[in-house]
Formats: sequence, C-alpha cells, structure tokens
Amino acid sequence: MIQVSEKAKEKILEIKHSENRGDDFHVRVGVKGGGCSGLMYDLTFDEELQATDKMIEDQGIKLVVDKKSVLYLAGTTLDFTDGLNGKGFQFINPNASRTCGCGESFSV
Repeated sequence: MIQVSEKAKEKILEIKHSENRGDDFHVRVGVKGGGCSGLMYDLTFDEELQATDKMIEDQGIKLVVDKKSVLYLAGTTLDFTDGLNGKGFQFINPNASRTCGCGESFSV
C-alpha cells in the first residue's frame, strides 16, 4: 500500500522521540482537494483513530490513511529529503499523472 523509506523512518522516529510520543503515535497520511494541480497531500502526526481509518505498518512505522485517500495513495512511498530544493517529507506517487513544481499537489 504505502511504503516508508529509510530516511523517512529515521525522521519520524526522531520526531517521535523529541516530542515524547507514546506507542499510540502514528503518521496520518491523506489527500485533500486544493493546490495548483487539484489534490494535495496531507501529513500529520496523530494518536487517535477514526472508524474509517486503515492502519498500515511499514518498517515499524504506523501509518493511518482515511478511506477516501487509500485509492490515491496505493503504491506511494513516503520519503524525506534534505536537499538543496528544500527539506521535508516527500510523496513518490506512481498514480500521479501531473505534479506541481513544489511537489505538494498532484492530479490523477
């Protein structure tokens, strides 16, 4: 479903430890309308589950995806970059037919 790169795993664990989060800590990944390409990625850190959430675990990282976003994110890799073009989490989504220059929005 969704994979977590080694760099993303390291950054998520760093955030978890720096914020003293417990075992209920997970990464909420989703898609919402907006951005210059029509859809935007949404990533937050959370400890609550909703009835429609799907839990995925990769490399020991718990990811939670809402039911609507699952279709858009199938096969996606969550990565972390700290290169010259910016620092932050990045989605490598094979379903995206078009992405904007900043990589935060896409269309299918």
